[in-house]
Amino acid sequence: MELTNTTSRTTVPAGAGHAVTLRHGDRVRVIDAEGGQVGDVFAYAAGDLTEYLSASHTRTTTGRLFPEMGEHFVTNRRRPILTLIEDTSPGIHDMLIAACDAERYRALGVTGHPSCAVNLRKALAQLGFSAADVPQPVNVFMNIPVADDGVLSWLPAVSRPGDAVEFEAAMDCVVVVSACPMDLNGINGHRPTPLVIELTQERIA
Repeated sequence: MELTNTTSRTTVPAGAGHAVTLRHGDRVRVIDAEGGQVGDVFAYAAGDLTEYLSASHTRTTTGRLFPEMGEHFVTNRRRPILTLIEDTSPGIHDMLIAACDAERYRALGVTGHPSCAVNLRKALAQLGFSAADVPQPVNVFMNIPVADDGVLSWLPAVSRPGDAVEFEAAMDCVVVVSACPMDLNGINGHRPTPLVIELTQERIA
């Protein structure tokens, strides 16, 4: 018997979502295919979707707005679920802004718009799962600076084509990535574009 690594790549179309299952030690890489695209990343404990990556618990654990390299994202039960292991982007990400949903778009005067909340539910359903709530996502490449007076700015993502963020699974989990469909403010530049998910798994052959 020997250990072998297999890598698979999936394109997430602009405005859509995709789910992958990871075992402990697997790695998932989120790649900005064309640059300037926000990705909403969600993670759930395998077998129990009431436990999920929690932005607020992660901020409490790390003492910062976003983890540094080698630090964990933790769940609502304060257990490590993903580890940040590589970031080739300028390193500007967000864990403050909620996933866009139908209510957000209705408030902006639009009905029937795709959303990260719907993308999450659809992606989980394709694996036979469902979740009661939509957690706060990890918004990779999202550029939401916080001013000294606490005011947030919604600025275009500064990630470049091919920039990537890579996570390692700290437990068996389900990860969902949504190529955010927001086109009513400037976070995705001129228009939403695709993301790529690269999954690397080590198995005994």
